Amino acid sequence: MPRWILFPALLVVACRATAPSPPPAAPATPDTATTSAQEAFRPTKAVRWVLDSAEHRALFVQVYRTATAHVEDAAGTRKAGTWAVVADADETLIDNSLYQVERERQGLGFTSESWHAWTERREAVPLPGAKAFLARVRALGGRIAIITNRRESECPDTEAVFRIHGLVYDVVLCRPDDGPSDKSARFQAVVQGTTSAGLPPLEVVAVLGDNIRDFPGRSQALRAEGDEAFADFGARFFVLPNPMYGSWE
Repeated sequence: MPRWILFPALLVVACRATAPSPPPAAPATPDTATTSAQEAFRPTKAVRWVLDSAEHRALFVQVYRTATAHVEDAAGTRKAGTWAVVADADETLIDNSLYQVERERQGLGFTSESWHAWTERREAVPLPGAKAFLARVRALGGRIAIITNRRESECPDTEAVFRIHGLVYDVVLCRPDDGPSDKSARFQAVVQGTTSAGLPPLEVVAVLGDNIRDFPGRSQALRAEGDEAFADFGARFFVLPNPMYGSWE
């Protein structure tokens, strides 16, 4: 082989052998590490089902459609202003899944303090079918009592969420800040006409909730009984799906 061909080839090999290696990648800064962790975060399956599944929306539309048909039948034989619908607030009428996502992202669970801060933000939104259902009850001449286990100190912010989104109601009954979570006394206040709103005695024709304890006299103990113990469900009791939390835990 001619030397004038061999020499450039050797020169190229030598250059490649002595070329400096690229500098090592810089270690991740706290900011980039945090970003990566956030990108890797995925909510639990229960929260993802609420956020992303068609089934969640379908069930809400289905239950509210069934409850509306029941109320329309009930209104046909009752005088306007003499009957009422009782409904829970959280995960029944309004959606707090953003609170769940934020707590999971931080690796934290529920606390009264974080929940109070969430209610002050007034960022809960109506669930599918809720607004139309409440409007229909009002149009039919029914009263609407919201019985929630949000505390009295959280009631003003709760009512503000309802007003912001045009969710109609006649009274919101929160639990005393240091009082029991049992709703029986507040339910009876609606029936007996002793609520703070000055409503008359009302016949409750429908109750809606996401927790078995939202329904008068019912608890998780009902599960051990036969199907006949659930006779009111689908008739005047209507359950909305909530896999994120509840008395079942």
